[in-house]
Amino acid sequence: MLAHRGDRLILEGTHVGDRRRTGMIIELRGADGAPPYVVRWLDTDRESLVFPGPDARVEPPLSE
Repeated sequence: MLAHRGDRLILEGTHVGDRRRTGMIIELRGADGAPPYVVRWLDTDRESLVFPGPDARVEPPLSE
């Protein structure tokens, strides 16, 4: 998984009742866009260091 700053990280819920989380990648800590990423979550505006698992995907930013 490779990303760019400004991409969206989407984590799908893995259990029944889990919700999807979406965040903006604000910093890349791995080499050449590899994880881990510093993500600002859109629902809470909090930042966290994320090592994405198999339930995650990266999408380009939405055009406005």
